[in-house]
Amino acid sequence: MKNLKITLLLFLLGTFFYSFVKVASVSGFKNGQKAPLTEEQMVNTDKTLHSLSSLKQENGLLVVFSCNTCPFVVGNDNFPGWERTYNDLHKQAQAAKMGMVLINSNAAKRGDEDSFEAMQQHARDKGYTMPYLVDADAKLANAFDAKTTPHVYLLDKDMKLVYQGSIDNTWDPKRTADTPYLSHAITSLAKGEKIQEDVTPPRGCSIKRAQ
Repeated sequence: MKNLKITLLLFLLGTFFYSFVKVASVSGFKNGQKAPLTEEQMVNTDKTLHSLSSLKQENGLLVVFSCNTCPFVVGNDNFPGWERTYNDLHKQAQAAKMGMVLINSNAAKRGDEDSFEAMQQHARDKGYTMPYLVDADAKLANAFDAKTTPHVYLLDKDMKLVYQGSIDNTWDPKRTADTPYLSHAITSLAKGEKIQEDVTPPRGCSIKRAQ
């Protein structure tokens, strides 16, 4: 009986984990669809207001849902953190005539680690070269169906989604080579070429939406 209970528990845990990964790897905002809420005004860490439309450049816009504390963003002993790539991605986007913006949608943590003041300090400490906006009630994250920090969305000149998912595959310990998904997508979009891997599973911490 004891072994049966343990087996059943392991089965239920395995089923839950599989369901979580499956849900977390799919976004309801599909490639080819036009971005929602492009005129929504959000405050930057320098206290200026911006919308996605105002930040779009000639060839499009890169949107990255991010935060101040997630190890997948800031790094830890096991993973260097993706924000180390943000400024380089911004340079690549600018060279390709695309804008870039970071969005903080952690509404449930707005009173502490992801407060506006903490965002301002984090942006200064990390030397962000792109806007870092407050999605006050996770309204934009909900509209994009963003899952994780980070979760990236690349929009073309018409604000239609052409790539979504991870920045690269360095989260995968089983990889045989590093694959910079997002960098490849930016290059392909700038050249007017088809993006070969246009959807990859987002990896990171869950966005902390307010209940």
